[in-house]
Amino acid sequence: MASSYELSHEREYHAIRSAAALLDVSPLYKYRVRGKDAARLLHLVVTRSVEDMKVGQVGYTPWCDAAGKVLDDGTIARLGEREFRMTAAEPNLRWLEDNAVGLDVSVEDVSDSLAALALQGPASRIILEEIDLKYFRIADTTFRGIPVQVSRTGYTGDLGFELWVRKERALALWDALIEAGTPYGIVPAGMLALDVARIEAGLMLIDVDYVPARKALIDSQTSSPFELDLAWTVNLQKERFVGREALAAEAARGPQWQFVGVEIEWQSLERLYAEVGLATRLPATAWRTSVPIYSGGEQAGYATSGGWSPLLKKYVALAHLQSKWAAPGTGLEIEITVEHRRKRAGARVVKKPFFDPERKRG
Repeated sequence: MASSYELSHEREYHAIRSAAALLDVSPLYKYRVRGKDAARLLHLVVTRSVEDMKVGQVGYTPWCDAAGKVLDDGTIARLGEREFRMTAAEPNLRWLEDNAVGLDVSVEDVSDSLAALALQGPASRIILEEIDLKYFRIADTTFRGIPVQVSRTGYTGDLGFELWVRKERALALWDALIEAGTPYGIVPAGMLALDVARIEAGLMLIDVDYVPARKALIDSQTSSPFELDLAWTVNLQKERFVGREALAAEAARGPQWQFVGVEIEWQSLERLYAEVGLATRLPATAWRTSVPIYSGGEQAGYATSGGWSPLLKKYVALAHLQSKWAAPGTGLEIEITVEHRRKRAGARVVKKPFFDPERKRG
């Protein structure tokens, strides 16, 4: 995925929040799951209920290993009674096939044959000619004569859509969307702008905000859905799914860690820079590094990504905190490097998402 289409990502970010941005999200892994047992397979491997999904519905979900630790996260779209599409950040074909043994189901990797474009921002609906589609729903349609599937989904936390199209028509669809969106200020956008938007929306990124279980070198690097603030995706009413026993036990005792929002206090940050005679410096792009967070003399946890929110005028971060320090309003300190010296700025736990406009669902 492109980092940016201009010298700076700033205009691309502002288009996401005030006009419309077009992002190429084709690098997602995409799997078509079909057959009599398609729903049964997906119901078995993810934490959410799939058999209850209606045709045309999309659901976000993580999936776990037998120890209840997250392997990946993505969406499942029910395209028919016996057909689904699953998206993922990393390869999952072999894992799906291993779990499908003995079932009447086929799993096809369509990552290279199916392109995906994300149209995000408050003008996205009018660009799609006032399409009437509910939040997390998908439908077949055409746009400027091009057959597409459109889903009311995205990774920006704003009003937006994702368009799924055969790769042969992808360039034509891109050009058609740019042409239709030009009167409304559409711009192509890359990962740098998306990073700022998804942090504002409190959305985690694999390999940045959590380590997938299959890549973890030690147990402490893994995370459960409960530790990633995804308890709402875990349906323990399901009789059987991968990781259920471990997750049921964790639900009973409570998670040791929680994934939260953190707001860095401006006056504290300003004071650290003033002490060395400098104006406050802010990161030019969102950062993706592990940054320690403290409560007095103890390390309470660590931030994994963060940056300055141009819209909210706040310095925010996503962080893993031990549960005893994870309640909203808890005062903490975060490590800040000022002129090559490690300092601590005041911070407090806040509820995610940082930005949640009504238009996203309305």
